Amino acid sequence: MPARRRGVFLDPQSRCFYRDWDGIADAAVGNLRAEAGRDPYDRDLTDLVGELSTRSDDFRVRWASHDVRQYRTGTQPFHHPLVGDLTLAYEALQVTADIGQALIVYTAEPGSPSQDALNRLAEWSKPDTASRLRPEPSALRHDAAKLREGSAPDQSPIGQGTNDIVGHGTDRLVGVDPG
Repeated sequence: MPARRRGVFLDPQSRCFYRDWDGIADAAVGNLRAEAGRDPYDRDLTDLVGELSTRSDDFRVRWASHDVRQYRTGTQPFHHPLVGDLTLAYEALQVTADIGQALIVYTAEPGSPSQDALNRLAEWSKPDTASRLRPEPSALRHDAAKLREGSAPDQSPIGQGTNDIVGHGTDRLVGVDPG
C-alpha cells in the first residue's frame, strides 16, 4: 500500500477520488504511525515517511500530530471516474499468516446507488466492454489541468488500475493492503 499512501498526498487527483480526502489522509497517517510502532526499524517505511514529509505539507502536519490509530471499519465515499459517486462500507481483515497484510473488503448497501455503481464497474471489467468505457487520455490530461486551476475535474484516473480492485462481486470490492 505504499504507492496508495504516497498517492493520497502526492497525486492532486486523489482529492477528487476520495470525497472525504481529509478522513483518508488522517487514516493513512494513523496507520503509518501504528506500523512504525510495530517495526520502528523498517527501512521502507522510514523512506516513505521521509519522502512524504519533504514533499507534502498535509502529510507533515498530520505526522507531527502523533495520531496512532488503526482504521479497520467504517464508510468511505469515492468519486470514481467511470461511475461517479459511491459510498462503501469497509472492513480491514488481518491476514494472520503474514503480519502487516490486510484484506480490505468494501461493500455497498443492497439496492443503493452505490451498488448500481459497483454493478456498472463489474460490467466495465468484462473484456468486451473495458476498452470502450475507459476514458480517453486527453480527458485525463484535461482533468489534471482543471485541478491545477483549482476546479474539480470530470474524471480521475485514480481507481482505474487493476491494483485498486483486486476482485469484486456485484455488491463488494476486495483490495489487498500489503502493509
